[in-house]
Amino acid sequence: MISSDIIRGYNDTIILYMLLDGESYGYEISKNIRRLSEEKYVMKETTLYSAFTRLEKNGYIVSFFKEETFGKRRTYYRITAAGLDYYREKCEEWQLTQEVVNRFIKEL
Repeated sequence: MISSDIIRGYNDTIILYMLLDGESYGYEISKNIRRLSEEKYVMKETTLYSAFTRLEKNGYIVSFFKEETFGKRRTYYRITAAGLDYYREKCEEWQLTQEVVNRFIKEL
């Protein structure tokens, strides 16, 4: 399992990635992160919802309610144009980060 300290700076990127193909809600996003990481990364619920708040405050996502079965409301999230730009920036940053860190990694 990946340490949350290692990946913390990319939680927003991961969430935005999960919204690239369309709107989604918290539990579904969390479940898909687990699935795509092959259970190597599990984003805690508090981390996920803190990120939603931060991303929405910065204009990178919008939230809205949808009615679900049995009349229960569920909060959905959608990426914005600003969110797409931010996602692209973070992907470029990741490439640079990976390039630098790889210079200091060697097999022993």
